[in-house]
Amino acid sequence: MTVTSVQSPAPPVPATARSTLVVSCAALLLVLINYTVPAVTLPLTAAGLGAGVTGPVWILNGVTLGMAALLLIAGVIADDRGRRRTYLGGMALFAVASVAAAAAPGTAVFVTARVLQGAASAALLAAGLGAVGHAYPAGPERLKATGRYGAMLGLGILIGPFVASGVTAVAGWRGTYWLIAVAAVLLLVLGARLLPESRADRPRSLDLPGVVTLGLGLAALLTGITEGRLGWTRPIVPIALGLAAVLFLAFTLIERRRAEPMLDLSLLRRPLFAVASAGAFVVGLAVVGPMTFLPTVLQLAHGVTPFGTAVLSSVWSGASFLVALQARRVRLGGRALLALGMLLSAAGYLPLLGIGGHWSPPLTVLGLLIAGVGSGFINAALTHLSIESVPPSQGSMGAGANSTARYVGSALGIAAIASVAGLRGFADGVGITLLAGAALVALTALATFLVRRA
Repeated sequence: MTVTSVQSPAPPVPATARSTLVVSCAALLLVLINYTVPAVTLPLTAAGLGAGVTGPVWILNGVTLGMAALLLIAGVIADDRGRRRTYLGGMALFAVASVAAAAAPGTAVFVTARVLQGAASAALLAAGLGAVGHAYPAGPERLKATGRYGAMLGLGILIGPFVASGVTAVAGWRGTYWLIAVAAVLLLVLGARLLPESRADRPRSLDLPGVVTLGLGLAALLTGITEGRLGWTRPIVPIALGLAAVLFLAFTLIERRRAEPMLDLSLLRRPLFAVASAGAFVVGLAVVGPMTFLPTVLQLAHGVTPFGTAVLSSVWSGASFLVALQARRVRLGGRALLALGMLLSAAGYLPLLGIGGHWSPPLTVLGLLIAGVGSGFINAALTHLSIESVPPSQGSMGAGANSTARYVGSALGIAAIASVAGLRGFADGVGITLLAGAALVALTALATFLVRRA
């Protein structure tokens, strides 16, 4: 007699896992909307605050500074002290900082509020993705969940400029921050009701020397990068970059000697962790940075309105959102999917090479569409790899390390394209940086595909 085996259906996803995904995705969406606001409101915000010459640069980069400096630290705290607790604390700080930004009487208060928004965003990103990794063990459901989470990156960048421009037209630039504060309060209540607590099985002692040296090192690095956009020979730039190098060296020596380091440097010997971290840095440097600067190119070089640049940018971000949602249907592993996304992003740059000089709207749309498809694959792959490449007890730390690499890279990328465009003019400068970025992304894609999984 022949016995036919029947494959049992996959167990249903627990309600707590679904609520964790909803809350985490909503928080990421709010963080990305807030991140994009200055791209649309910068002229009005700078004029309203009397920002002067250097103020606009800090208005743009305040959130990036807070996020990059604290993402890894927030991830470790979330793993050890509780992801729900970290989320709630981060969202409360986000709401308060948003109120401060809305009511800021001058540039110093506003920039401080934006840095605090960035610090709060770090807690939300690290705790949210760590909680998703805990709620969805390895398997098809995790792949689906991380794809949806990664899609929020594209959706936030897609709708953020439209939200900012719409609210600013009705209630001024301050109205956007009041709306963000209200949304943060609502998500604070939602998280308190729906988000279950999770943490590492064995909390570690706080690595205070590591926290101080890494946080100050990243702050010094991003200060040098931000000030460098106004001139790389200004004294503050080499001082800040030199201080960053010293602090990073101190951090490395401290972590190698600690029994329970904040960042386990042995993870760098894991091929998947190395691929995820290096890939996130290159994506920030050569994809997110240039794409963030392109609206400025279109406005300054071709007179496109802020709303018009938002519409064009939505081609890239919209494609990224839709593709990330469906990326799990592509039968490729995380490394291969990341490599594919990078190759498509590099290919998308080719129609954009002349965007700083002789602008062709059809070629721009084509390039943004191809690059957007690639970005969708990248976001889905990196979101999955960032938690798949570390032990389950270090999920938030993996998410924090990956996001830190991405945002530090994006700050460098924006500074690079702005500096080259300033030296060579938009026509040559933008083309040179896009071509160099395409080459770097393509080479990284090849290296990513060749790395063997441990």
